[in-house]
Amino acid sequence: MENKNILVIGLGVSGIACIKGLSTMGANLYVFDESIQSVEKLKELENIKAEYFFGNNEIDKIHFEGLDLAIKSPGIKYEVPIIQKLKENNIKIISDIEAAYKITEATIVSITGTNGKTTTTTLVGEIVKESGKNFKVTGNIGYGMFYDALNSNKNDILVAEVSSFQLAGTYEYKPFISIITNITPDHLDYHLTLENYVEAKFKNVINQDENDYAILNYEDETIRNYSDKIKANKIFFSARQSLESGIFVEDGKMIFKHDGKTEFIINTKDIFIPGTHNLENAMAAAGAALALGIDADTIALVLKNFKGVEHRLEFCGEFNDVKFYNDSKGTNPDASIKAVQGIEKPIILIAGGYDKKSLYDDFIKAFDDKVKALVLLGQTADDIDKCARKYGFTNIYHVSNMDEAVRKCFELSIKGDNVVLSPACASWGMYPNYEVRGRDFKERVNYYGGISKEIQ
Repeated sequence: MENKNILVIGLGVSGIACIKGLSTMGANLYVFDESIQSVEKLKELENIKAEYFFGNNEIDKIHFEGLDLAIKSPGIKYEVPIIQKLKENNIKIISDIEAAYKITEATIVSITGTNGKTTTTTLVGEIVKESGKNFKVTGNIGYGMFYDALNSNKNDILVAEVSSFQLAGTYEYKPFISIITNITPDHLDYHLTLENYVEAKFKNVINQDENDYAILNYEDETIRNYSDKIKANKIFFSARQSLESGIFVEDGKMIFKHDGKTEFIINTKDIFIPGTHNLENAMAAAGAALALGIDADTIALVLKNFKGVEHRLEFCGEFNDVKFYNDSKGTNPDASIKAVQGIEKPIILIAGGYDKKSLYDDFIKAFDDKVKALVLLGQTADDIDKCARKYGFTNIYHVSNMDEAVRKCFELSIKGDNVVLSPACASWGMYPNYEVRGRDFKERVNYYGGISKEIQ
């Protein structure tokens, strides 16, 4: 990329990682961000030579005819003016993970799926760490995949959580190991159609060949129906049924059946993180580890001790015999369905947030007498309310912010209740990301929990 004219679009984590990396490679850098407020982020880039453009009013100042390539931050939609201008000028637009793939010889383990990818990615990272191999957990976790790829060598393993946004901007991306945890409707505000979203997810496997491995959820019909198109060695996993070949549960044991052999991995009761969805995540991580040549004893040791990830059914306190769980990572209805299924009743549920054009029927149906009260906030509060009432659920409370939501939950709860934040929606509009939302929830829980103790 030396002396190439490259435009980086977006000053988020991945954009900044690309700018830092490209600057060391001798690229001529141009940077665009549609937000004028993003100029504050230049402090982190003050020693890097680049030409910056802020706001759509400055698009015409960019010399498009001289550009060789554009690298787009994941969350930026393809309909925005800067992307349209690049298309008009026939400038190739790629994502940060495509750029990362092109500059590294490291082994890439690429994990995607509508739900479970953060837990699975973290689990794979912990197993690789326990095995003693060199690795980095990257992608949507950490400093950005481009920067991590640039600072890796052929003996390293990049364990990458990748989103549909990132995969949509790939063309040659070819991980050694791919995982697809599941596919359910999500991000339709970005991809516009379910077909586009599914197509983006399968870019995780589309360029793989017989030297690679694809770890696939057998119970997901969309994945199963597509699997004949995958050229990689396929390792299916199922938490519900036995398989002729793959990872599944038999008599309470997780086993790996392959090449006429049956290999014991772990007793499922010994897996620390609860729920069927986490059993699936554990199976997916085990499949990737086995493909990396890591032994079953190492996999089992990690699965016995792994406590889960922040913001995914994270236990965050018990006050007056009421337990509180932070599931801010539940950014779509299917993720929140799994949260409701994974917690004992009675549940007081906080939901609502940014409108991704999701449908909430299955979410409400999953309440199944477990949810006793619903506390709603954000842009989607009225839509969820309307859907809930359609199915006869009426114990609903509307609040303006997280402080009111947590306070209301303390008022409503009695001994034995479980309060769960699992919004079924993204955080945008109220918070910059789900992490900030989850931490805000935990702070409010600790604050009102402390007051309740003082009252006692």
